[in-house]
Amino acid sequence: MAGTREVKEQVFISTIALMNVLGCSILIAIILLVIIEGLSAIDLEFLTAPAENFGAEGGIVSQIVGSIVIVIGAALFSLPISLGTAIYQTEFLSHPQIKNISNTLIYLLNGVPSIVFGLFGLIFYVHLLGLGVSWTAGSLILGTMIIPTIIVSIKNAIESIPVKYREAGKALGLSKWKVIGSVVLPYSLHGVVTGLLMGLARAAGETAPIMFTATVFSGILFPSSFTDPVTTLPTHILYLSFEATNPQTLVNAWGTALVLLTLVFLMSVIALYIRWRYKKW
Repeated sequence: MAGTREVKEQVFISTIALMNVLGCSILIAIILLVIIEGLSAIDLEFLTAPAENFGAEGGIVSQIVGSIVIVIGAALFSLPISLGTAIYQTEFLSHPQIKNISNTLIYLLNGVPSIVFGLFGLIFYVHLLGLGVSWTAGSLILGTMIIPTIIVSIKNAIESIPVKYREAGKALGLSKWKVIGSVVLPYSLHGVVTGLLMGLARAAGETAPIMFTATVFSGILFPSSFTDPVTTLPTHILYLSFEATNPQTLVNAWGTALVLLTLVFLMSVIALYIRWRYKKW
């Protein structure tokens, strides 16, 4: 009987180990494929020149700038909302049923398909608010998308703060707001930054939402006002893939994918480093 249990345990461990290797292998294969196919397109001109001939020639500087502008706008919109929501839920919301409903709604928002966010952005931000197809509308819809990711990260950081730190602040006579400002925020800063960067890493790779709200394929180099559209790396890859029969266009698509993958990878690595380096306990 004991021998049977040991065999089953070994089979289970071997199976999940195989699944782990398989999952990692898929990720490594994708990364290697993008690197191998994209390196041939990467040079200084490709990174600093504007696209020409509908992307078949030139570079992707406009797409890089457009992606950065939209991501920064999403961060500025989403961070205050996420931080305020997380603090309210952890420090002020005490009713268990309301807290459960609130948590459920946040998780449901995180599960909404990106194409649905795009349609919502088209109706609400583009038409109802009159922002038009612009980087502003794109930033708002991407910011809306990543709010749940940031909230969950901040909440986990706040809830992991040892109770003794709050009690020490109260023992010193600090008010609720002083405890939040002097204890909660400093000790959860790693969660704030990590959640923000992880959310932005997701936002940087989104295509569907900004297709409806923010981007055009060509004709725009750099936005000069809040109502200007932009070109971005994900949508540029999509448009280039439509011309996959052109070998040079396909090479440029792989090169753009490598730049986008590098951008997302850097944000993810920085987020993980900050979480490890600045966690105070």
